[in-house]
Amino acid sequence: MVINAADSASALQNQDFTTMSKVIIYTSGHCPYCHLAKELLRTKGAAFDEIDVTGQPTAREDLRVKAGGRSTVPQIWIGATHVGGCDDLHSLDRSGKLDTLLKAG
Repeated sequence: MVINAADSASALQNQDFTTMSKVIIYTSGHCPYCHLAKELLRTKGAAFDEIDVTGQPTAREDLRVKAGGRSTVPQIWIGATHVGGCDDLHSLDRSGKLDTLLKAG
């Protein structure tokens, strides 16, 4: 599901990440790392909400604030856990921790 960037800030502020293991991924349209991260999540059977920040400076700023200064994409959250980017997601998978984190909710 792609969330309109204009609605993303209010949707995320109202989201209670402590009660569910929801996956949120910030992306941009032509980012190969975004596509790789989404493909890995799909192979794991994980549903995710996608927030496309392409051409959306407000959404990009919301991402930077939420990610502690990071503004690159993808940025991925699983529940309350900020996973980081594509390399971080694949590292979790290689270590066997991704499946556990996805099933934690």
